[in-house]
Amino acid sequence: MAIQLGEKIPSCTLKVMGEKGPEDITTESIFSGKKVVMFAVPGAFTPGCSLTHLPGFVVNADKIKAKGVDTIVCLSVNDAFVMGAWSENQNAEELLMLADGSADLTTALGLELDASAFGLGTRSQRYSMIVNDGAITSLNVEAGPGIEVSSAEVILEQL
Repeated sequence: MAIQLGEKIPSCTLKVMGEKGPEDITTESIFSGKKVVMFAVPGAFTPGCSLTHLPGFVVNADKIKAKGVDTIVCLSVNDAFVMGAWSENQNAEELLMLADGSADLTTALGLELDASAFGLGTRSQRYSMIVNDGAITSLNVEAGPGIEVSSAEVILEQL
């Protein structure tokens, strides 16, 4: 069952690309005492993710942060190397590109997607959320393909 409004982000250690390679980062350090917008994509460099979803947050990062958001997180079930390369490719330096390589957080949130039919294994559903001090205050999970409810524009309206 997917995580619900009001529930806390589960404790997990994930990866980000640092100057010297992949580095550990905990959900506590990302979310505790902060207002965070997090969105998840099924895969880096995929068409919908690269043409629409991530660019929407890159273009609107200043507007989102102007509404009191400390961090904008992009999460994908990919490794830190892929997320780092995707960040560079998309000029997403203002975002925290979070690698959930083993789908630990994705599974703990109950938002995994079986993409085995496409040769991708376990991935994340497409969603966005607003998190205040670790508690989810808004959750927008896409019902199917497309980017309707999880866009940066929807998040801006909810902030």
